[in-house]
Amino acid sequence: MERKSPNKLNFEQLLMDIAGITTFLFRYIGSLFRNRFEGREFINQCYRTGYQSLLLVGITAIILGLVLTIQIRPILADLGAEAWLPNMVFISVLTEMGPVIFALLFAGKVGSGIGAELSSMRVTEQIDAMEVSATNPFNYLVVTRVSATTIMLPLLVFFGDLLAFFGSFIGLKAYSDISFKLFYSRAFSEVYFRDIFPATIKTIFFGFFIGLIASYMGYYSGKGTSGVGKAANAAVVASSLVIFLIDLIAVQLTDILT
Repeated sequence: MERKSPNKLNFEQLLMDIAGITTFLFRYIGSLFRNRFEGREFINQCYRTGYQSLLLVGITAIILGLVLTIQIRPILADLGAEAWLPNMVFISVLTEMGPVIFALLFAGKVGSGIGAELSSMRVTEQIDAMEVSATNPFNYLVVTRVSATTIMLPLLVFFGDLLAFFGSFIGLKAYSDISFKLFYSRAFSEVYFRDIFPATIKTIFFGFFIGLIASYMGYYSGKGTSGVGKAANAAVVASSLVIFLIDLIAVQLTDILT
């Protein structure tokens, strides 16, 4: 199976991609439970997708916490509600802004990398060679990457939330003499399990679909060198759209259940 890569998005190609990704999903589930799990390659992918993304997520998280604090503080100060600032910033980062922003960064860095890597392997016929040599390329290349992104993104989001918390403290400390203990107590005063659980669940889905879509785009990319760039671009665009769609569904479900 080879994806068509038209210059213009058309409805037919969209339906074909949805059907292809759905088939790809069931193939992943079947391979995950039926075939031998490539543990060493999985660890390698966790290192590449998780550890090598720490710096990008960390810098973004600190800036996110700083910017939110600096922008919101004057508004709350005018209303005499500056004491609400730590909790407001932390809740907004924990439940919504953190998971979405860090997932988009993850899609741009890791998703494009997976799409480009698998596409280049398809173009240079490395995947074909693995199939001819009786090696299971899907199990080695796809299952390990999708599993790694599913696990590593929630951990990266948790790491980013903590750094955004410290960034917010630094931003507020520049304008007041608040202690870290007081900032901590105010930030966590209205944080409940119902805030943390939905945010964590949706980051798992974010990571899973980023890995799945990027792997699909690369694994079935078009021939030629142009296919590599198109696969990387398609992986980022499609993953970003799915992130917003999942987030919308998660918000609606959370609102209904609570």
